[in-house]
This record gives sequence, structure tokens and C-alpha cells, in this order.
Amino acid sequence: MALPGENTKFYETPNHPYQGERIAEESDLLGRYGLKNKEELWRAQSELRSYRREARALLGKVTGEGSEDSEFVSRLQRYGILGDSDGLDDVLSLDVTDVLERRLQTVVYRQGLANTPKQARQFITHGHITVDGSRVTAPSRKVETAEKDLIAFDETSDLTDELHPARAGGQE
Repeated sequence: MALPGENTKFYETPNHPYQGERIAEESDLLGRYGLKNKEELWRAQSELRSYRREARALLGKVTGEGSEDSEFVSRLQRYGILGDSDGLDDVLSLDVTDVLERRLQTVVYRQGLANTPKQARQFITHGHITVDGSRVTAPSRKVETAEKDLIAFDETSDLTDELHPARAGGQE
């Protein structure tokens, strides 16, 4: 439970609620990434805005040290949001899809552990997916590039069987 005066909303809603082009683009992203609602998309957009804000602040520092810049860039590279050769300037050209691609739900779908992004979400929330041996039930968890190969089905799950009907490539 949040305390009075504590900020509990971690996203910003659009300024104009009824813009057909924006609504169509959001609906496309919701379907493509299997998001539950627009709040999840708005959270990713707010996260991207905070990355850009931090990059602009670091670029604007005249007498700053390079350590803050390198820590920020290395964190984004560790999560796979930036490439290995990208720098601080490239943060400003990121898109919301770069952030959405690093969600556990999307990574599970892209690895072929699920037939659809929505099925990947269901597998995660029902506890069938582990990351580095520990069960994860949050589809919005960001996956580091080092953890990508450590994603698998839980050993106690029925989905470990290749012939399970719900498995990708299984009999339906």
C-alpha cells in the first residue's frame, strides 16, 4: 500500500486521448508484443523517455567525468537496448520497440518456447519459465543479454515434454 503523497504511477498517459493514428499504432504494438493493456506500453514509453532524459543530461554536462556516461551506456548495452558499438548519442535515436524487445515475454516468444506472445505471457505468469534456474512470473521483467541463453522451462513443468500440446511445434 502506498503512503500518501508517494508517487505510485510509473507512466504518463498521452496528452490527447483521441488521436486515431496514435491509437492505431498503439493497438499494433499491443498485438505484436502481446501486451495486456496500454498501460504496459505507456510504461515502456516512459522508461524510454527517462533513458533519453538521462542521456541529454549527460551530454549537456561540460565538465563531467566519463564514468557516468560509460556506466549508463554499459547498463543499456548489458540489457541489449544498445548495441556494443553504440554510444551515448545513440540513446536519443532509440524507439519504444527497442525497450519492448527486452521484455521476458518477448524473449520467450522469440526463442520459440511459445507459439504466440500471449502464450508466452501465460507460460510466464503460470510459472512455467525459469531464468537461470529461478522461476519468474513477471512478463515485464527486462532480460539481460547474458541471461538470454539461460531461459528455459521449469523442470517441474509439464511443458518440458516436447510432445506437450501447448508447446511450439507440438501437436495441437
